[in-house]
Amino acid sequence: MPPPDKTPLDADEERVTRAQRLLIHLGAALVSQPFDTHTHDRLRLFLAEDADAVLASLDALRQRPETELRQRIAELAGHNLLPAGGSA
Repeated sequence: MPPPDKTPLDADEERVTRAQRLLIHLGAALVSQPFDTHTHDRLRLFLAEDADAVLASLDALRQRPETELRQRIAELAGHNLLPAGGSA
């Protein structure tokens, strides 16, 4: 079975996804090298410049109705697990 077409993320989804990946990377770097100043600088920069926008996007995503979230998950996954009536 061929992989599903790549569904683009909207702005909020993209912002939160990028931030999550960055923070996981920075967290792992802090564990492996807790005193690395470059890692600390990157974390400070994120907190100063990007954190507010990411938190706003996360809040916007959390405000979406459950049915919309389920439909979006189905789009991104490339299949629909919902019954024909649309509710689980």
